[in-house]
Amino acid sequence: MKYAGRFAALLILIAFLITSVAFVQSNDLFFQIKKQLTIFSDVYRVVATQYVDDVSPETLMKSSINAMLETLDPYTVFIDEGEQQQMEILSSGSYGGIGIEAGYRGDQIVIIAPIEGYPAQRAGMRPGDIIVQVNNVDVRGFSPDEVQRLTLGDAGTEIRITIRRPGLDDTITFQLERERIEVRNINFAAKIGTENEIGYIQLARFGQQTAEEVRNKLIEFGQSGQFEGLILDLRNNPGGLLNEAVNLIDKFIEPGVTIVETRGRSEMHNSTMASSEPAMFEDLPIAVLINEGSASASEIVAGVFQDLDRAVIIGENSFGKGLVQTINPLSYNTSLKITISKYYIPSGRSIQPVTTAHSTDVTSGSPRRAFNTKNGRVVFDNRGIEPDIKLSGPASSLIDIALQSSNKYFFFVNDFISQLPGESGLEYPEDLFKQFTRNLIEEGFSYETPVDRHLSAIETNIENFSKEDLAQNNLDELKALLRDFKISQIYDNQEIIERNLNIEWISQTSGEDERNDAMLRIDELVNKALQTLKNPYEYQTLLRP
Repeated sequence: MKYAGRFAALLILIAFLITSVAFVQSNDLFFQIKKQLTIFSDVYRVVATQYVDDVSPETLMKSSINAMLETLDPYTVFIDEGEQQQMEILSSGSYGGIGIEAGYRGDQIVIIAPIEGYPAQRAGMRPGDIIVQVNNVDVRGFSPDEVQRLTLGDAGTEIRITIRRPGLDDTITFQLERERIEVRNINFAAKIGTENEIGYIQLARFGQQTAEEVRNKLIEFGQSGQFEGLILDLRNNPGGLLNEAVNLIDKFIEPGVTIVETRGRSEMHNSTMASSEPAMFEDLPIAVLINEGSASASEIVAGVFQDLDRAVIIGENSFGKGLVQTINPLSYNTSLKITISKYYIPSGRSIQPVTTAHSTDVTSGSPRRAFNTKNGRVVFDNRGIEPDIKLSGPASSLIDIALQSSNKYFFFVNDFISQLPGESGLEYPEDLFKQFTRNLIEEGFSYETPVDRHLSAIETNIENFSKEDLAQNNLDELKALLRDFKISQIYDNQEIIERNLNIEWISQTSGEDERNDAMLRIDELVNKALQTLKNPYEYQTLLRP
């Protein structure tokens, strides 16, 4: 008894010491906050009242806040009173814009995802395009939210946006007209395959009721005949509500499995979310399509399915955004969107790239740790989700970008169809590419290249050359060669041009459902997913090495 009493006393002493240390540390933190706020307040007051020129107290404070937040991650931002309304418009799912989601790639603002069917996507903008200017405003130093707000406006108004595309040397400028953007959770859902045995769902975002909408679609698929697999298309899905992503995953796995953890500095921001409801589709083969426009909640779905060996992931590396934000209301109708934790998926890995202050850039020397899926496959952290089957979309070319941004495909196909006799069918003409090429040459279609600018600069200075006539003749020869080169580029890019002509033809000659079906038939990733799901050996080999 004597020793038991001493032991109890010792435990009480240890508990007291731990509590005391925590109290001292907490007091020290609050003392440091109070001290630094006092210093900052003194500096702010002196500058605002004594600086040689008039300084707006509001501008001075906003600059101070932004400079402070720039030392943190790029998603922690201050939202002032004037920006609150625009934030609410964006989150409502209905607004006037061009249909893009912006985010960071390193210290540059990029398009995470153009929304299907809206001006940015129709004009040929792609995930990963770097935004340089919006309406001639240089966006260097802007946050993604600030760039997003620049694109908002009344439907019918014009916007000029300049981008730089990786792999191309020069910038590209698009002149677009804003439209009313209505963002749906599910863009398209249907049964596809030779016997309509595979379900296909294209998710635009994870908004309210997304999981329930998917569940209802799956039940419809099951009630309408054979249902032997699912293609979940998360390409260009920028994410949304975490709980909807978790609820969706819950439909496909048994109860009691950890889906995602959030870990932060504060215990109150740590949580574990697990499956809870009986799985309705536990044995259904699944293929998930992703690209670099798949971010946040999309990456959680793809990553969890990969970690649990529950689906084959097909496409390109995802965007890599594994940070959790919350919005804290502040005084005077302002707020702070602040990162409070990181996501961790079942293998224990994070999808967030290794970061430095205010950057999500991943350097070649960044450490990557190996993790294991449920079946022992090796996966890595810190660079988003890497697909099990890598497939990329067609490469960019200057001529295709020029044709899309000037709407050549649309106007040519539209004019071609308008001249068809009323009784003619609308089957895709075999010689459409040939006629399109002839039309481009006859109208003298051209586009600017870096060589054009070099020749223009030479021509501007040619008057100062002693042999001006000879130089001009040589310059004219170079221009003729450049025209021939541009014509040859039409034939060098025949495959991608024919594909876009086909897409435009389908868009203008079919109803919405027919158009979507036809687009899926020529979609390389969808076809690969169909092939994989219909081959049980290939499917299981990918998941069980």
